[in-house]
Amino acid sequence: MASEYAPLNSKRLKPNARFARPTQHVPQRVGLNDPAIQAMTDFRQITAVTMDPEGSIEHANRVMIRRGVRLLLVVDVNNALLGLITSTDVLGEKPIQIVEAQGITRGEIRVRDIMTPHQELDVLTMEDVESAKVGQIVATLEHVGRQHAAVVDHDEDGNERLRGLFSGTQITRQLGLAPG
Repeated sequence: MASEYAPLNSKRLKPNARFARPTQHVPQRVGLNDPAIQAMTDFRQITAVTMDPEGSIEHANRVMIRRGVRLLLVVDVNNALLGLITSTDVLGEKPIQIVEAQGITRGEIRVRDIMTPHQELDVLTMEDVESAKVGQIVATLEHVGRQHAAVVDHDEDGNERLRGLFSGTQITRQLGLAPG
């Protein structure tokens, strides 16, 4: 059957080759009165960066640096969301407290030890986000004292799923303000 088709030519992969990643067009600039959706990272358009709960916090930090993100979704082998880990979690007080309390080294701390578990996550609904303004998201982040806000919707079977994420750093950049 394949004899009626000519094979394609192949070549060796060049050194330092990269790989394609999905991209979401996020407007360079937004205003406080613009639709909030313009500042949301939509996981239907861009792949979320994930981490194993058994990974070390050092590995999580390297993944964040390499991928240019400050938050990882912690998932099990079936990709069920277990929680979130942020760069603040990794670089802040949590690891120091664990080292002191448990008498272990920083290298022994696992992602599961410092992540925010899913049952402690406050989320926004996609329904609310669709009618919200960027200014409302900024006010929400300030009100809860966080750098990120998770957004949920429902899949085809009616199960809740993490749809997207707002990042205070990204919104600050889009508003044309200096990160602070």
